[in-house]
Amino acid sequence: MKLTTQRRSAARALLELIDTDLNIVAAGLLQDMALVQSNERSRFGYKRAAKIIAAVIDRSVRDLIDEGTLREVPFLGASTERIVKELVREGESPSVEKALAAYGKRSDIETRRRFRRAYLSRHTMRRALDARLGAVVVSTKRFQGDLQMHSTWSDGVESIAALAAAAEALGWSRIGITDHSYGLPIARGMSMEAAGRQGIEIDEVNETFAGRVRVYKGVEANILADGSLDLDEDERQVFEYVIASPHSLLRRDTDQTARMVGAVRQRGVAILGHPQGRMYNSRPGITADWRMVFREAACHGVAVEIDGNWHRQDVDYELAAVALEEGCLFALDSDAHSIGELAFTDYSIAHGRIAGVPADSVVNCWEAEKFENWLRDRHRRRKA
Repeated sequence: MKLTTQRRSAARALLELIDTDLNIVAAGLLQDMALVQSNERSRFGYKRAAKIIAAVIDRSVRDLIDEGTLREVPFLGASTERIVKELVREGESPSVEKALAAYGKRSDIETRRRFRRAYLSRHTMRRALDARLGAVVVSTKRFQGDLQMHSTWSDGVESIAALAAAAEALGWSRIGITDHSYGLPIARGMSMEAAGRQGIEIDEVNETFAGRVRVYKGVEANILADGSLDLDEDERQVFEYVIASPHSLLRRDTDQTARMVGAVRQRGVAILGHPQGRMYNSRPGITADWRMVFREAACHGVAVEIDGNWHRQDVDYELAAVALEEGCLFALDSDAHSIGELAFTDYSIAHGRIAGVPADSVVNCWEAEKFENWLRDRHRRRKA
């Protein structure tokens, strides 16, 4: 989809927001400091401060430093203030550089820094949502509901009814319950017998909500090393849609293009979930020829997920732009395990906006008939 002059200008403005995201830069410096600490208490303190600055506060650290109010934020102490003040005033932190020089293992630092690429702070996420991009680009106004969330049937903490009620309060018309499949026991993955009982409960919830919120029967299946799933074709038919996600082999630097291409070819797969499997400051996720993966996803009508969980943000705005160029559909989801985490959809939408994703390419924004026809088509298609 070609960008209009207005959208190009808006995209440039959003990229400038990212380039000047001092909150995420400051959080990274605090993570650097955590790595070089010799005791666990200090490491914990810096990590907590980093998370608060990146994922909790709404305001720019520049404003808080200029006002002298940074220390009023709980758990941000004198050492954090010093580092952030240096960043704001000098564009870097001599205090951090001195600590890193004394640590000596520069390669460790550079490795961790690569694990923080293309993440948004809460402050910048909010600015991306508020930016004026016109009606074409995806926004919270067009968003109909979240398609990846977990209930007490696997590793979530909320009942399906509670999640449906929370969705109604948010003004959503649909949600998808996607508890883990049995191939992921660490996340209390459901047996097929449990999935049948869950389906009955979803029917009861839908009857209770009488169309105010439609709850769809989804599942998050695991992508195995060879690109197959931990659910066979008959088992996938039990669900209205399948999210195929990688949960293993996420720290290897070997090419896994064939694995991911194989996954999007599987019958019943509607969404390629958190495709990289990356985690902030922890792992880079899968290495693949993502343009090839996205091209295959577009060919099979499989939506590429932007997982809004703050620690994931996967795919990010950079890869989302590549997927858009390849003609992909998108699913913008929270991956919530509690009601409070439903707000992670804001990060998904923000990444989509920065990438210039149009609302018409986002399955969460479609009207019910179009959405349900798309789900049915995913089951009808055969593996290539």
